[in-house]
Amino acid sequence: MVSLRQLRYLESLAETRHFRHAAEACAVSQPALSMQIKELEDELQLSLVERRKSGVELTEKGVEVARAARSILASVRDLVDYAKQQEGLLSGVLKLGAIPSIAPYLLPAALPALQKRFPALKLQLRETVTENLVHELVTGDLDVILVALPIDDPEVETQYLFADSFILATQATPENAKLRGATPDMLADERLLLLEEGHCLRDQALSYCHMMTREARESFGASSLATIVQMVANGYGVTLLPEMAIESEIHRGGDIRLLRFPAPEPKREIGLAWRKTSPRKDEFAQFGKLLCEILPKPTKKPTKPKKNGGRKR
Repeated sequence: MVSLRQLRYLESLAETRHFRHAAEACAVSQPALSMQIKELEDELQLSLVERRKSGVELTEKGVEVARAARSILASVRDLVDYAKQQEGLLSGVLKLGAIPSIAPYLLPAALPALQKRFPALKLQLRETVTENLVHELVTGDLDVILVALPIDDPEVETQYLFADSFILATQATPENAKLRGATPDMLADERLLLLEEGHCLRDQALSYCHMMTREARESFGASSLATIVQMVANGYGVTLLPEMAIESEIHRGGDIRLLRFPAPEPKREIGLAWRKTSPRKDEFAQFGKLLCEILPKPTKKPTKPKKNGGRKR
């Protein structure tokens, strides 16, 4: 009979591709894990892994079984969540994932309010890029994730929360002090400073700036918005800054000029995502409502464009 323990061991082996590392992740000895994998192969009458000196590779059948194992284990976690949910709304452990371009700007205000409203909730936070968050959500390692929509995964359900506009941030100079707003053509020849590959914020900005030259697109990639803002302040280029980040990232008056685009403004849609099989949808809806209530309002208001387009020629 196939056991959940065997499926957990296979899941870990599929993640690490190494018997010793998988055993350490499961807090068991390597021989014990290896024996359970062999018993699983015997039970299924399938060869699941290729054992090599350099590590482990899953066979074609092993990949399919590991995918099924992840789905089964996620369903078991949902069952446990269902039982815990009976203790009350938003209580117990909630494993939340968030992307780096949202987490530091929204969660600091949300966490105290969440703790006050739901004192029995124990929040565990994971911050990483969207691809990792979706994977960990589907495998059951996370309960809900806070990301930019859309999320294209058949196992995931999403809820739109709010829109976050992009604001053009440029160095404050006498020349651009005359500008009353941003226009898309202002980006055509500028060096656009963006987050490095893997961040959805980069992809969203580039999708808006499709008219840019290849050199401008590939000129720079940073690991944080804080770095990008400092680069902009020192005249190395411009960036599209999420409006929710303005209050936290724009500190010194006079260094940065913020310009708003005319309608329809470039923006990203922020939302929550969870497994379709999760029994905690009502909890996540309450959590999303709270996030919308405490959404910080920028204290530094970007300059709005004039109706004629804003840039003097």
